[in-house]
Amino acid sequence: MSREKNQLHRPGLHRADPSSGRSGGRPKEEGAPSGSYLQAGKEGTEGQNVSAANQGRAPLAGKTSRPKRRLRRSNLHAPVIHNTEFTVISSVFVALFIAVGAYFIHFMVQEGDYYRNNAYNPRLSVAEARVTRGDILSSDGKVLASSKDGNRSYPFEDVYAHAVGYNSNGKGGVELQENDTLLRSHVSPVRRIQNLFAGKKDQGDNVTLTLDSKIQQAAYGAIGNHKGAVVVLDPDTGKILAMVSKPDFDPNKLEKNWDKLSTDKDQAALVNRANQGLYPPGSTFKIVTSLAYLRQNNGSDHNFSYDCTGTFSKDGYTIHCFGNEKHGRENLTQAFGNSCNTAFSNVGLSLNYEQWKQTAGDMLFDTNLPTDLSNSAISKFQLAKSDGAAAIMQTAIGQGNTLVTPIHMAMLASAVANGGKLMRTYIKDKVTSEDGLPVYSAEARQAGQLMTSAEADQLKSYMRYVVTNGTARSINSKSYTIYGKTGTAEYNSEKDSHSWFVGFAEQDQKKVAVAVILEEVGGTSTSATSAAGAVFKACF
Repeated sequence: MSREKNQLHRPGLHRADPSSGRSGGRPKEEGAPSGSYLQAGKEGTEGQNVSAANQGRAPLAGKTSRPKRRLRRSNLHAPVIHNTEFTVISSVFVALFIAVGAYFIHFMVQEGDYYRNNAYNPRLSVAEARVTRGDILSSDGKVLASSKDGNRSYPFEDVYAHAVGYNSNGKGGVELQENDTLLRSHVSPVRRIQNLFAGKKDQGDNVTLTLDSKIQQAAYGAIGNHKGAVVVLDPDTGKILAMVSKPDFDPNKLEKNWDKLSTDKDQAALVNRANQGLYPPGSTFKIVTSLAYLRQNNGSDHNFSYDCTGTFSKDGYTIHCFGNEKHGRENLTQAFGNSCNTAFSNVGLSLNYEQWKQTAGDMLFDTNLPTDLSNSAISKFQLAKSDGAAAIMQTAIGQGNTLVTPIHMAMLASAVANGGKLMRTYIKDKVTSEDGLPVYSAEARQAGQLMTSAEADQLKSYMRYVVTNGTARSINSKSYTIYGKTGTAEYNSEKDSHSWFVGFAEQDQKKVAVAVILEEVGGTSTSATSAAGAVFKACF
């Protein structure tokens, strides 16, 4: 019996189920533990051995009592666990990681310069302790700002005040924009070691601007004693050749005059009007209105004809041409050249609002301008779809709530001059070390195609007519070809006005685009037109 029990309880065998009437054979798999293995054996052989054991019979001599066994995986499988919570949490963390990465890239690209150059950045204080601030130069090599014995000097005083900026009582202009660059030093390792042992500061890198000293001086003189701004661009590259704003200040005396400069809101001398001043564009906006008309009439103005009687009324509101002048029968070229307010009021009333707004958006209204100048204001096209005839007519002639910056208008003129293609405008041309080795060099980059070449050619013909037969005849030149649009922009209920000129000139392969605004100079555009003429002479 002992032997029987040992055989019955041999590992791998199952005790027979007394209730089943079976004495062995293949065991039932029901209830078997998941993933277990069951003995298979040959059919009948295993059953016979077990039966013999039950009957007390000894196994045959010379033969092993252990049968051959073959293991077979159970048909039962481990249950699949679906962990929804784990999936959700993992997805959230992946999304957060992507969001943080995207923000980090945005921060470095869009806001990095601001924080690097921020006066509260402690790293800059450390840099100032070991690096002498680099020089700022014009494109033709004139030193515009330099440091000596810890003092910053500006040889040209007021002339470059807003473009170059200042470095006391805070910072402004290029001094702020390139603060980090001016405090970096790429002197040779040998020079660095020499300075270290001599107890001297390393010399910071020098920044060369795109400004041309001859054109800058001409623009500064053209404004005279008026408030206003002049911007001169190279349409082919986007270089800022001149940028002047008045009232101005002498950065050498800024600390002494700070209280007055920082509190006189009427003069607002610290504001760079060239890229931060917002003005009603007056009739220079007729460039945009004309483009909107062309786009809504399949690029053609052949069907346009208007009989100007000097005034036009709609829904109780009346528009006047300057001095109520009667221009008579005009096509669109003549209406543009004569700066006919009544004709363009009718153009505005004929325009589809959505398409007009889209054209304004294409012309960079209500968006950041493509420029490296920091803190540039955004021009605004603020006509609402629900506005009545009065607002529509005013907007069409550059009045109403429309506001622009001078640099924006110079960029529009630049795009027309360049076949509709606008280049990104920039003022930093290159950076060099004290030894003259190149550190950075700007490259001309296209900002976008504001209009088709056909549209640009059509606007160009209108602007040429202004100079040959229209309101800017006084600056027509035989030495170079000028294109432009004059404007008179009322800025209060007393009808006081600013004077505008926007245009460009070309000679052979050379082109320059100009925008001039003179504040509070009376009811004509003569002053700004004359100033533009003086700038063109300096350019050619």
